[in-house]
Parts: sequence; structure tokens; C-alpha cells
Amino acid sequence: MINLNDLHPEFVINQQGEKHSVILPISEFEELIEDLEDLAAVAERKDESTISHENFLIELNRDGLI
Repeated sequence: MINLNDLHPEFVINQQGEKHSVILPISEFEELIEDLEDLAAVAERKDESTISHENFLIELNRDGLI
């Protein structure tokens, strides 16, 4: 997850000197989008039931995934 202190934004200002847009290096933008997608996935699944690690491994074995 990207740390805000690691960002290198450049600000676009309007004629009144107010910030109105931001420019980020592509790599930082892509990392922010990836973090946002991860957080959205976590939020969508927050109410799902959980299983123990042991049972998870049993299911993976049963399904032939490991």
C-alpha cells in the first residue's frame, strides 16, 4: 500500500491561485488505483463468513487446487 508521503504530486492551479487538479507519475497513480481496488474488495466481503485456515486448506485439497 502506498504511503502518502511517497507521492510526488504536481498541482494545477486556476487563475485565483486555487488548486484544482493534480498530476501524479503514472506508477504512483496505478499503485493508488490498485490500493483502491483492494480496499473495495475488502469492503464488499466484510460481511462474509470466515473459515479456519485448516478448513481452507482442506477445501483447497478437496477441490484439487493444492
